[in-house]
Amino acid sequence: MKRIFKRLFAVLIVILLIGAASGAWLMSQKNPQAVPVLNYHQINDQDHNALTVSTDQFRKQMKYLAENGYHTITPGDMLDAWENGTPLPENPVIITFDDGYIDNYRNAYPILEEYGLKATIFLISDYIGTYPNYMTWDQAAEMQQSGLIDFESHTLSHEQLDQAPSTEELQKQLMGSKQAIEYHLQKKVEFIAYPCGTYNEEVEQLTRDAGYRAAFTVHYGLADPTEQRFILDRVPIFGGNRHTFMRYKMRVNYAPIVAPLEDLRLNLRESGHTFLSGLLLVP
Repeated sequence: MKRIFKRLFAVLIVILLIGAASGAWLMSQKNPQAVPVLNYHQINDQDHNALTVSTDQFRKQMKYLAENGYHTITPGDMLDAWENGTPLPENPVIITFDDGYIDNYRNAYPILEEYGLKATIFLISDYIGTYPNYMTWDQAAEMQQSGLIDFESHTLSHEQLDQAPSTEELQKQLMGSKQAIEYHLQKKVEFIAYPCGTYNEEVEQLTRDAGYRAAFTVHYGLADPTEQRFILDRVPIFGGNRHTFMRYKMRVNYAPIVAPLEDLRLNLRESGHTFLSGLLLVP
């Protein structure tokens, strides 16, 4: 029994050493122009689900960014740096919210104002001013006028684009949302976040044809200039009861290490190896 324990312990030490070496190598390979694009949805203390971060936790996260040398930028700033050589600030980060929930206005916006942090909200345009749990166009305009909040597209009705019943419907979702936001907020819409992060080659091409500069998924990783512009990665900042401040810091600071582990976990689960995927404790 002792011999078996020693062997298991030795294997564990080897795994840890390999993991540490791999992690150091992955961090060293990080592109200096790669940017963490944080992905939020709801910020409130009522909806205890996987897409919701509590108000106190969100405040703590924003305070961390403000006090640790991070500088918030917009997707446009990032693309300008990649394409035109415009300099980025030290430790750039993009804060994004998907959907356009009313709590983004009531809870997240005052905290962002408090710390002087910029953010981008991807709107489901048909839901704005229509449903009580979504913001109104007047609230969006107020946020935009502050100079801190940028609004971009999340389609008309949150239809998964790779499952659109026709090319015409796909074009409607892409163009209709863009036109609605431009009409109501009098600003140019250049970016989109795919609903549920799903896409295919047709979605990418029609997104490009609709006049967008780039598109974001929900795949975990840094947005990197070597990536295809219409499948950019983000860093999901949600996860229900598993969400802790330590987990947040690990996801923000160590995405080059954690993202491959997340990919491995998902691949194991999708291939039927649920037991093995459960052994991978990914923050």
